[in-house]
Amino acid sequence: MRALTAAVFALAGLIFFTSFDTAKGTNIRTDDSLLKLSDLIQERSRDNGRLDEANAALRDDIESLAERDDGSTSAEDDRLAALEERAGTQELKGEALSVTLDDAPPDATAKLPGYPEPEPDYLVIHQQDLQAVVNALWQGGAQGIKVMDQRLISTSAVRCVGNTLILQGRVYSPPYKITAVGDPGKLKKALSASPAIQNYMVYVNVYGLGWKVEEDGKATLPGYSGTVDLHYAEPAP
Repeated sequence: MRALTAAVFALAGLIFFTSFDTAKGTNIRTDDSLLKLSDLIQERSRDNGRLDEANAALRDDIESLAERDDGSTSAEDDRLAALEERAGTQELKGEALSVTLDDAPPDATAKLPGYPEPEPDYLVIHQQDLQAVVNALWQGGAQGIKVMDQRLISTSAVRCVGNTLILQGRVYSPPYKITAVGDPGKLKKALSASPAIQNYMVYVNVYGLGWKVEEDGKATLPGYSGTVDLHYAEPAP
């Protein structure tokens, strides 16, 4: 029994030494010098933003060089410009409408009788809320849409992880602003007709989730500046 006890103490001493050696004298629970996961995500998001800007600048240089002497006809150039506009890689100008969604106050309570007190999930913007707005704006005839400062294209995916939006490699926190170029009247009508948004409005009225729709007048959406390579799955042989 004494031998077993001695072995246990020896093992405990080894664990404490290993922990100390790993920490190098820092508090591994609270030391500010240790990079938190959220900080790493934000850092990578900023890096992706800088890379997007550099990629856009290089693309502009390539297009300028190609336009000098590409051997194409005027009709072919017009067709290419139309395809680029539809693909979302060029700037888009026109009448615009913006929708802003935001979390409710953390101490929110039910404002109307007959509704339960809110769970934490009731007070934050979810992925389906953003998707509902984007889908409704497309349904209303939007010619182009940007979420925050990024243009959406056919391969864009609006995803939320916890209380943050991850879009094309970059991370955003609420409030979330979605801007669409199109007929403002038709866009508003499409928002009002969406069953998903009608459900969201219940939470706006009862728990105070943020909802603001504004006509922006003439606006310019940026062209998509990220990669346009398609990634797809292939069946296994």
